[in-house]
Amino acid sequence: MYTIPKFFVKTAFLLISSLYISSCNQKKAAVQSIQVPQEESASVRKSADFPENVDFWSDFPDDELADELIRRMSDSEILAQIFMFGWAGAEPSPLLIQWVSERGLGSIKIFGWNTDDIHQVARSVTELQQRSQKRDLRIPLFVATDQEGGWIRHVKGEMSDTPGNLAIGASGRPEDAWKTGFYIARELRVLGINMNFAPAVDLYTNLKSTVIGPRSFGENPDFAGILGASYAAGTQAAGVIPTAKHYPGHGDTGLDSHGKLPIINIDYETFMTREMIPFKYLIKEHIPAIMSGHLSFPRVIGDDTPASLSKAFLTDILRDELGFDGLIITDDMMMNGATMYAGSLSSACRMAIEAGNDILLSSTTAQLNEPLWTANLSRMQTNAKFREQVKTAARRVIYHKLRYFKHSDAVPLYPDAEKIDQNIPDREGQAFFQDQAIRAISVFKRGKNFPLSRSDAQKKRVLLVGPLQNFIAAGKACYGENTPIFKFDDAPGPIHIDWMSRRLPGMAEGYDVVIALVDDKGSAEIISTLKPLAKRVVIFSTMAPTFVSEIADWADTVLVGYSWSDFSVKALFSALAGDFEPSGVLPLSALSNK
Repeated sequence: MYTIPKFFVKTAFLLISSLYISSCNQKKAAVQSIQVPQEESASVRKSADFPENVDFWSDFPDDELADELIRRMSDSEILAQIFMFGWAGAEPSPLLIQWVSERGLGSIKIFGWNTDDIHQVARSVTELQQRSQKRDLRIPLFVATDQEGGWIRHVKGEMSDTPGNLAIGASGRPEDAWKTGFYIARELRVLGINMNFAPAVDLYTNLKSTVIGPRSFGENPDFAGILGASYAAGTQAAGVIPTAKHYPGHGDTGLDSHGKLPIINIDYETFMTREMIPFKYLIKEHIPAIMSGHLSFPRVIGDDTPASLSKAFLTDILRDELGFDGLIITDDMMMNGATMYAGSLSSACRMAIEAGNDILLSSTTAQLNEPLWTANLSRMQTNAKFREQVKTAARRVIYHKLRYFKHSDAVPLYPDAEKIDQNIPDREGQAFFQDQAIRAISVFKRGKNFPLSRSDAQKKRVLLVGPLQNFIAAGKACYGENTPIFKFDDAPGPIHIDWMSRRLPGMAEGYDVVIALVDDKGSAEIISTLKPLAKRVVIFSTMAPTFVSEIADWADTVLVGYSWSDFSVKALFSALAGDFEPSGVLPLSALSNK
């Protein structure tokens, strides 16, 4: 059973401290400048003291300049500053350009459908930042994405496909978390992306979770907090703003808030001593931003309001009780977990503002006259309290922008196109991610076919079975180009599962060793047909190890790699070949190693 040694937490804290000191000495990170533990001081400078042409880049104290910029903004500009929009397609739409140029949109989000061509990503960022700088007040954009590592990698193309959080949990090294955050952020920096929605510090407490799974560092709250804090520190050292998510914690549910509001029935004591622990670690280290999730905890606050729309969660607990003073950013407001509860998108946005969010994220660009805009702008003009809430959020966004963008290590507004191919993928990062993948490999079950050296494999008939091309390629590289394969579809449907399940046993019968990959429920179902050949079967588990745990009892050998990245798949074959002795520890006690 997986347990954390009692001395681990203390040792890890010492290591994290040394990493923080080292990172600060190497780089006085730009994002460190927005980690202000105390609330912003009240401005004493009057508007008449500022020149007529004052703008974002004027040389005044940040708190005073933030107040002055807000004073000079119309209600429309103030409201626009707290929205973050994504867009469909590779290039920014004319509609998004209008939002930036005409209304002063505050932030943009790069989603996975924008990113096959990273050069185009850089051009898009440049165009949108240039348009922000043509406005009178010249307030730049926060440019965000989801580049957690592992499974969640919105910026694709040549960007590093890393082992991910659960692999970091298996290696158990805060240094691995720090370097993962650092190298991922260093690649984002090249493209002009200045904010990353990572680390995910949700706990892997529900093994049936399909939305978190290997995105988690594991089930232990202290463990997740330590690794999350290290990841955030590495991100900051590269000059990118980290964002902890999904507050208050998405790990104890099998539901996905994209489709339905998850209801997590834990009591207040469990909530504070489990879900909140990772966030407490991060708040103590002054994490700059936290993402609020569309998650309901009715036994904590007495009703089923999603945390993202709840003043009790965002203002009373997160700000007042836990002392968080950074930016609160909603998860995608287009997700059903928010809109279905509120009744409409415009109502959900109103509730999100009233709850205490500073930035409202939408995966799509709103039409110029959508109710989420018109209804809330009208409310600003008729409801003084609501207007003050919007102003408070916009002022906090601008203040943190001033603290960030005016630092010498901030991500440049305009990426240098000539440096993209030189720095992506990050050369140092590639070497690190391969080493980290090796440290993560865990032996779930050890049998007579482990290790299977290359010389031994030449004397046996070996079959490779799985859905991933990189698995086939790595297997042939390890055991020979002529190694036979049985390939089936990734994420197979019922008809394909039935067809492959009928074919596989007969084909595998003629081989001495079958090396099979399991990465989801469908592949596990197909591989389970090999049970009659149990003593010949070696299983590689990628992604969530829960899929393989249900069939591992009959297999000869089971190795866990936690991701389908090239680094992890190569490390699995290298471990099986006996190149190293796996040292990873499965960070889930419910799935005890054999």
